[in-house]
Amino acid sequence: MLGFVPPLPQQPGRPPSSGHMIVCGDDALARRLAVELRFVYGERVTLLLPPGRDANSPETPLTQRGRAAALFGRMSAAMNRTANGNGTGGGGGSGDTNAGVEAVRIMEAPEPSDDVLEEAGVDRAAALALVYDDDERNIRAALTARRLNPRLRLVIRLYNRKLGLHLEELLDQAAAVAMPGIDPALLDASTTVLSDADTAAPALAATALTGSSKIIQAEGLLLRAAERPPPRPGDSGDPGLCTLALLSSTTNDPAGAEGSDSSGDEAPQLLPDERAVAEATGRGTVVLEAISRADPARPATRMGGRGAPLAQIFSRRLRWSTLGFALAALSLVIASLLTTEDTALHSAYLTLLDLLGMNDPAEKAPPARQIIQILSGIAGLLLLPLLIAAVLEAFGTLRTASSLRRPPRGLGGHVVLLGLGKIGTRVLVRLRELDIPVVVVEEDPEARGIPLARSLHVPTVIGDVTQEGVLEAAKIYRARALLALTSIDTTNLEAALYARSVKPDLRVALRLYDDEFATAVYRTLRTAHPQALTRSRSVSHLAAPAFAGAMMGRQILGAVPVERKVMLFAALEVAGHPQLEGHTVEQAFRAGAWRVLAIDATPPADRNPDLAALPPFDPEGDTAPPPSGLVWDLHPGYVLRAQDRVVIAATRRGLAELLRRQRSVVAGR
Repeated sequence: MLGFVPPLPQQPGRPPSSGHMIVCGDDALARRLAVELRFVYGERVTLLLPPGRDANSPETPLTQRGRAAALFGRMSAAMNRTANGNGTGGGGGSGDTNAGVEAVRIMEAPEPSDDVLEEAGVDRAAALALVYDDDERNIRAALTARRLNPRLRLVIRLYNRKLGLHLEELLDQAAAVAMPGIDPALLDASTTVLSDADTAAPALAATALTGSSKIIQAEGLLLRAAERPPPRPGDSGDPGLCTLALLSSTTNDPAGAEGSDSSGDEAPQLLPDERAVAEATGRGTVVLEAISRADPARPATRMGGRGAPLAQIFSRRLRWSTLGFALAALSLVIASLLTTEDTALHSAYLTLLDLLGMNDPAEKAPPARQIIQILSGIAGLLLLPLLIAAVLEAFGTLRTASSLRRPPRGLGGHVVLLGLGKIGTRVLVRLRELDIPVVVVEEDPEARGIPLARSLHVPTVIGDVTQEGVLEAAKIYRARALLALTSIDTTNLEAALYARSVKPDLRVALRLYDDEFATAVYRTLRTAHPQALTRSRSVSHLAAPAFAGAMMGRQILGAVPVERKVMLFAALEVAGHPQLEGHTVEQAFRAGAWRVLAIDATPPADRNPDLAALPPFDPEGDTAPPPSGLVWDLHPGYVLRAQDRVVIAATRRGLAELLRRQRSVVAGR
């Protein structure tokens, strides 16, 4: 049984031991990250939270400290149940169930000042994560922490990506200057700037697209992890490079718990062996598909091109009126041809003069000509208001071309996106990069993503999604999917339920934080709408593994969500990992933990230190991109050597075990 009993008391007189992890934040990501480090990687954690109530739930009397303690308590209880049920340790791995209360230390402070960071033990810490929702606060704390401990590994949460690149260079340079004579390649005081929005946006956007792939980037190559439905009898499709996961056995069961973090037969199975794949019936799979060269990211495209579209400048009513006037003029020309002996060109000329009131009266002309002139004059009276209406509509449309667009008539097959905060804005960019039509619903006209929606000409509905008529204005009855990404779980649920009442087979993806609440939502929605597809995504749940991996000092290439579980792709040096070194590729595979996907054949001196980075882009296109040194078609009998670098797919617990074993081996040398 774990000795951890929440809530934990503050222990200022007993600072944590050397090598612990410090997490500073003010929202759910900080709590999730602390749980990840403690219960997945088995690290000692100091969690620094602001005092007072949770900023994300002001109506809830529970404080930040109380929420963190409750979350740790639930994880502790889950580990104990797992340990009592199967005799093994839970999220912390084997031998971790006897951890004491010293493993997690919760502190409260309004700001991560010098004194607070010193009390948290930053001078002895191995890594510090600054995940406040305020970029400026994170930058100030990072500069302070680097001064107090030049060897500290920093992980910083920043929404501004360009600023993050400059900050990484600055802090790494500061660490190198503070410790002269140390090889920068061997220096562990690295700085990693991450954005939870950028980390979660691809997965959130992928949930809205049927048959879409999760993309992982490695040395200029794209790894596509595609979700496939259960195979039909006699179907022998492309098996891909390997099967990464078996989806929940209840995927097609209305009463199932698809999308939850449940365990047992209902849970998705990550990294199954060949026997498990062969025995699985009626279960969808996540398959690693063919690999392609990664092109430079192209900018998000506008909906409707540049400028105001012609359909907006001239309304449908005005276009029909113009067509009617043109038909009337053509009829007059034909009547003139039939009743006079003029040529077609002269008849058209006379009719045009009559329409514009520029011809002399046909006093001595035949009666037919006089009648045609009278009819032309009447039709000409209709031309003046038509021209005035066209000018006014064009002026009004061009004047508001830079303002928010309304959903056009006839729009269909689009994605309705609820919320344009930090997460919604990044998802909007991702969807437009994929040329997916989007309609945005946002309550706040001053929201962060409104200027972006205006510049991309994305149709936007300003209004409360819980009010009647708002989703109808977004053409929800013609949409292909609904992405509910507001920060309030109940609002997302209410919007999803109302959208399902309008269109029962709508594809829905909700942003839900609480796993128990997500499980109950899934079971209810699947029972009520068995033919519809529902997904749940938690931003903190998707982003925490990447932040934790960066704190462990390992290169995380990406994360693939499998229902509400996460599978990681990482690049590791074989040296120091007894589970890999000296074993064949087949022997190194451990079902449910990790699998070797590729080997970097590049000599160690010439290797790219960052496999996740794209090769330099040549705008002239004169230089071909450098070839990748990764070998993906591995022979099962290849023996892994200490100098090899491998790309692996791993569960969070599997990667944590590799890192713990590697640290213990290094410490024993």
